[in-house]
Amino acid sequence: MLQRYYEAFNLPVKFYLRQSCFVWLIALPFVYLQRKKTELKGTGSFPSVFIITMDSFSLIESVQKFLVPLLNTEEFIVEVKVKPTHNIKVYLDADNGLDIDRCIKINRALYKALEEAAYFPEGDFSLEVSSPGIGEPLKQYRQFVKNTGRDVEVTGNDAQVFTGKLLAVTTEAVTIEITTGKGKKLLVTQQEIPFAEIKHTKVLIKF
Repeated sequence: MLQRYYEAFNLPVKFYLRQSCFVWLIALPFVYLQRKKTELKGTGSFPSVFIITMDSFSLIESVQKFLVPLLNTEEFIVEVKVKPTHNIKVYLDADNGLDIDRCIKINRALYKALEEAAYFPEGDFSLEVSSPGIGEPLKQYRQFVKNTGRDVEVTGNDAQVFTGKLLAVTTEAVTIEITTGKGKKLLVTQQEIPFAEIKHTKVLIKF
């Protein structure tokens, strides 16, 4: 199959062997399909997979632009995801909690705004607005502040894991209180971990 892609662009098969980045494996199918669709011969532009990626970024920025005016001062955006199927997922949080009724209200208002903007032909898109699920990593500074005082698990970029109470949060680092041992061997220490060294942080749920 790959050979057909190279032949369609008069590229030698050895061209692939000279590439160290496998992005060509992703880009060439899109290029080939675009070529077949437009039936350009020799003078067509070279479609890029990066254009597709940037389109997704542009759409995310547009969703955020419509979303921000719908939020109150306690609410904030955690993440916006867009799938190739035009499924838009918006994850929100709030300093004092976000209930389902509020998510439904924001969903309706945002859906109407996107529909009126006509980003998708014939309204061919779906929208989901919710808070992050239990156990999802913290991604925004305000999430860390909100969860101060709770038990967390911090995994570093070096795979080292710290478990303890989230004591403090700054724009540069978090400080957790780590308790080890019991009785006379009980030891309580504090560990400051820069955000730059954190792979992910999860809140530990106790039942």
